[in-house]
Amino acid sequence: MTARVTLGALSRALLLGGVAMTLGACSLFSSSNAPKPAPLENITPSLQARVAWEARVDSVKFPLTITAVNDRFVVGGSDGVISAISATDGTTLWRADIGKGLSAGVGSDGRFAAAVTRDNELVVTESDRILWRKALTTPVITAPFVAGERVFVLTLDRAVLAFDAADGRRLWELRRPGEPLTLQQAGVIGAYQNTLLVGQGSRLAGVDPTRGLLMWEATIANPRGTNEVERLADLVGPMARDNEVFCARAFQSAVACVNGERGNTIWTRNNAGLRGVGADATIVVGGDASDRLTAWGTRSGDVVWTADQFQNRKLSAPLVTDKSVIVGDSEGYVHFLSKDKGQTVQRLQTDSSGIAAAPVQLGGTVLVATRSGRLFALRQD
Repeated sequence: MTARVTLGALSRALLLGGVAMTLGACSLFSSSNAPKPAPLENITPSLQARVAWEARVDSVKFPLTITAVNDRFVVGGSDGVISAISATDGTTLWRADIGKGLSAGVGSDGRFAAAVTRDNELVVTESDRILWRKALTTPVITAPFVAGERVFVLTLDRAVLAFDAADGRRLWELRRPGEPLTLQQAGVIGAYQNTLLVGQGSRLAGVDPTRGLLMWEATIANPRGTNEVERLADLVGPMARDNEVFCARAFQSAVACVNGERGNTIWTRNNAGLRGVGADATIVVGGDASDRLTAWGTRSGDVVWTADQFQNRKLSAPLVTDKSVIVGDSEGYVHFLSKDKGQTVQRLQTDSSGIAAAPVQLGGTVLVATRSGRLFALRQD
């Protein structure tokens, strides 16, 4: 099934600075006539999985990203409280109240943490101590990326800003020719060795993190359509990685993998999905607009399997672990699939508010968050 954005949604778009308009994925595809989610299948569990511990943040009313770093998860709630939580037992290691609600997830390198408020203010802390605040001129819904004592911010119009993490000095700005439309959904930003990786339109760009200079670009999708809405193909997070290979989703267009060292596209496959992808050394997994999952070979791009048992369940982006593929849905269920065939091998229930973000793994612990702010640490035995 190929997802298409209706022109009616265009009239609900937000004019941004008189230049770019933003479209939200949820509003584009929501409808009172939306297909009913597939019923839960009867399964005979063949994988042991359990909830190891629970924690809580405020409700999640923004594009959540959970950061896993060192021995902890760093996560924020809608009330503007940032928490560092031990991956071992769920103990809160520190909390910082930045005073205002968040518009995006929290980025952290283990020392510094960075978040953007609904008032469009970038706030950086060192553990629970607020170091500095800086007003931004363009909205941000992607979690900042923190590395090398720098804070990198991807704005809604896909410009990249770099700040000194310690004192907030603005170091550089990379602003490319803008797309007519940008997506109101968290984008792609990360790093490989000494290269900053950032999604700009339908391309993954390699950027010099010290000077903000473009080093290379790799095409994820070649969008086609009769209007600007149909050609909208921003990269959406999360991006997945295996060593030097990075795989990403272009909204409603394609999934592709890129060599982060050479900057070349390894393969690209048409797939009209809305969420990011998960990957390991063997498979890349992503869902289409109907929540049909496909696994491709990480190095080849060949289809390994497809799974259609979760259609219209509004799945999160998947996580690929050494034991299974894990994905959450809008009813709060967490599904575990076999890596070789895509069959459901286990299912756990969290709460009915729905899974708010892609599951994140740190060591043997997988963390999922619900819209109500409950955090569930899962372990596969």
